[in-house]
Amino acid sequence: MVWQDATMQGQEQRHSARVRRLRNSPTEAEHRLWQYLRGRQVSGCKFRRQHPFGRFILDFACLERKVVIELDGGHHADTLRYDRERTKYLEEAGFVVLRFWNNDVLGNAEGVIDVITAALQKATPSPPNPPLEGEG
Repeated sequence: MVWQDATMQGQEQRHSARVRRLRNSPTEAEHRLWQYLRGRQVSGCKFRRQHPFGRFILDFACLERKVVIELDGGHHADTLRYDRERTKYLEEAGFVVLRFWNNDVLGNAEGVIDVITAALQKATPSPPNPPLEGEG
């Protein structure tokens, strides 16, 4: 049991280190899109970048509306099966997954934001957590 705990702790530390690396070295497309998404600029929704969810790290996630945005570069043409499995996992968890090519963000950011805005408006906000016992 102790071995399993140590193994899981090691995996979580590697996962956290990877999240930090990704946040600290965004691609040009991620950087550009984040300039639009940060600070509740799109439909008043809060986005997180490089957000861990299960065994995945999501490029951008609006948890209150359960919308995930994934940016794909040229290397994703080689990982279509992985991307399909990832999308299926997220959809089964209740997320709407939007995928854009980096070129779309770099060449038509306003169009990408329009698609994101439409998805956010269709998505139903998650209900707030009920107050803890003794609160409220």
